[in-house]
Amino acid sequence: MTKAFPKNFLWGGAISANQAEGAYNEDGRGLVATDVTTGGSVNSPRYMTYIDKDGNPGKVPAMGHNGKIPEGAKHAVLDTEHYPNHMAVDFYHRYKEDIKMFAEMGYSVFRLSISWARISPNGDDKEPNQAGLDFYRSVFEECRKYNIEPLVSI
Repeated sequence: MTKAFPKNFLWGGAISANQAEGAYNEDGRGLVATDVTTGGSVNSPRYMTYIDKDGNPGKVPAMGHNGKIPEGAKHAVLDTEHYPNHMAVDFYHRYKEDIKMFAEMGYSVFRLSISWARISPNGDDKEPNQAGLDFYRSVFEECRKYNIEPLVSI
């Protein structure tokens, strides 16, 4: 008895926009929580960073604190901290070569999330950010070029 996947089996992989794209501050993208969340390790917790109402930098534990920052403070990227998602795997700039490799691995589907901050940078924009729409359109076209079905979550 030969075991094989059904002909219509979806073989592929997945990424999360905030973990893979990088380019956190390019083409009009707005900030999201992970943009102000530092790297961490077993010995060092992750923090959310901010600038307080007097202009002083600060940080609060990201876990167990719900990212609550002092009243009047604003989330901010601090030069003294490392934020893993700022570069991530740089899918934003390397998606064409990544998708080509997916095709070489025989993928038939690619699950990806869309960063709402690329489409609506402020969360209440009257018009979508065209650069964000163009990026995702180009990703979908690249997938189609290799007969890979994009499976999208928002």
